[in-house]
Amino acid sequence: MEATPLTCLEEASAIIAIGDNQLRKTIAKTIDHSFGKLIHSTSVIDRLSSIDVGSVVMHNAVIQRNTKIGKHCIINTSSNVDHDCVIGDFVHLAPNTTVCGGVTIGSGTLVGAAAVIIPQISIGSNVIIGAGAVINKDVPDGATVVGNPGKIVN
Repeated sequence: MEATPLTCLEEASAIIAIGDNQLRKTIAKTIDHSFGKLIHSTSVIDRLSSIDVGSVVMHNAVIQRNTKIGKHCIINTSSNVDHDCVIGDFVHLAPNTTVCGGVTIGSGTLVGAAAVIIPQISIGSNVIIGAGAVINKDVPDGATVVGNPGKIVN
């Protein structure tokens, strides 16, 4: 039996392609459909790492050993996530971010373009890290951090 277009849509996995973490989360809660994941062929992902549903890994991103990427995350172009990291749900790592080993990032956090997080740092939930920031200390929930070294500005 030939599949109808509706059947094909019912079997397709969804991805929410919106960069705003909170909006992506709001929309995800309203969708009663299975989510997939998109991983670009030029990305490199260690076989002992995991990526949850709804997440997207873009061109030239690297995810190293024993890292866990949550649901509905965006690991953007040329981002590097080193070993033993835990990235919460609805996190966006903007292009060219560097997340060193053993870092934990809470849900809903945005890490701006070319930001660097040094090893063993804990970033809270719903944090905004400005583009080019260098994070060398733990960051609490809801903070906005900018600069080198990173300073909380709210």
